[in-house]
Amino acid sequence: MTDPTTEPAPSPAAALPVGEADVAAGLAEVRAGIAQAAGDSGRDPATVHLVAVSKTVPAAGILPALEAGQRLFGENYVQEARAKWPELRARFPDAELHLVGPLQSNKAREAVELFDVIHALDRLSLAAALAKEIARTGRTPRLLIQVNTGAEPQKGGVLPEQAEALLAECRDTHGLAINGLMCVPPVADPPSAHFALLARLAERHNLPILSMGMSADYPAAIQLGATHVRVGTAIFGARARPA
Repeated sequence: MTDPTTEPAPSPAAALPVGEADVAAGLAEVRAGIAQAAGDSGRDPATVHLVAVSKTVPAAGILPALEAGQRLFGENYVQEARAKWPELRARFPDAELHLVGPLQSNKAREAVELFDVIHALDRLSLAAALAKEIARTGRTPRLLIQVNTGAEPQKGGVLPEQAEALLAECRDTHGLAINGLMCVPPVADPPSAHFALLARLAERHNLPILSMGMSADYPAAIQLGATHVRVGTAIFGARARPA
């Protein structure tokens, strides 16, 4: 898998303006949806953690969610998170920041310094870079291996049949503690088969975190064991398309 040396620039798409009341309402609706899906599956809603994906949302747009008690947030780009979150975390020091987008190896230092959870470990070069920075800083963000369950060539993630080997290399060669798995199913596929595959892999390797499910499909993910759902649009509104 290629490892570009520069982080992709954030998309010129920006979050459409969403009022404070709309963010609070969206957050409340998603929380209710999580509780409903968990209850329908015989699960305790407290076992499902909502990661509010705030990529492209300015700091002022994130504040209503923080003020409504949301504490887990996801960002796609190291550079964008570095610009927004130091000030927000100064005000809300218990906020937990998740990197849910692809990570280039040359951004490992900043990622380890900024993020509490990294969802997209998918290659040995990145594992080596993360291990180096973890040893240097003493910070130990939780690490998830991203699995490309649909074998999509344009998407990051290790192929399912290669996940066991990557997991072993991360642990044995680089001394990394791997906490779970993440996937993003193909848009055109029913997601449940992909969620079930990820859940089987996690169970086989005794990994407690399952990061799967987004705005359109998080109830199905919860039914199949998701511990973390990554929801952006349903909370912060749709992003504007690039001109």
